[in-house]
Amino acid sequence: MKKNQKSKNGKHDHTMGNGKQPKQKRSPLHSTRIDLNEKVRGHLCEILNQTLADSLDLYTQTKQAHWNVKGVHFYQLHLLFDEIAGEILDYVDLFAERITSLGGTAFGTVRMAAEASSLPDYPTDIDEGMEFVVALAERLAHYGEMLRENIDVTDDLGDKDTADIYTEVSRDIDKRLWFLEAHLQAGSAERETSHGTLVTQARRGSA
Repeated sequence: MKKNQKSKNGKHDHTMGNGKQPKQKRSPLHSTRIDLNEKVRGHLCEILNQTLADSLDLYTQTKQAHWNVKGVHFYQLHLLFDEIAGEILDYVDLFAERITSLGGTAFGTVRMAAEASSLPDYPTDIDEGMEFVVALAERLAHYGEMLRENIDVTDDLGDKDTADIYTEVSRDIDKRLWFLEAHLQAGSAERETSHGTLVTQARRGSA
């Protein structure tokens, strides 16, 4: 779908595989008595709609892991992935409702999310539980970094309420990333996957 790269300034470069920027949906803003000018609200809605697309994509990718995970830790991971998916679905509502409260239109269909998401595609050639943990950890880390960047961006735009939403979600995502990475930090993780090197690389990547 899209590649997760960083630009020279260290920020995420939300580009698709062809190097083009994801298409951002735009629409006229509705009137509101919120004391933020229209230009600022428009910018905020664009940022939030990008987050909405990433959140919807992350939700479906987490459900993909929930449905298909295998291995000796199937039941534990099956439940954990479903819990994470449920929390992400709450974030979807949170971001969408913030968009509409600012007078914008939330673009939240599956097709819209697929077109705009900055997350990489979820792998379909994995089977073992720890491989699913690695795949989700990588995507939660990408999502968490995006959230942290937007805390600063929305605060700089003068919208501390939206910045607070990003802060709240960021804190929860860091906690869920910890839950996932704890599975990879044990020495047994390499023995519980057919591709032990994948776990080793993931462990090094988080160091």
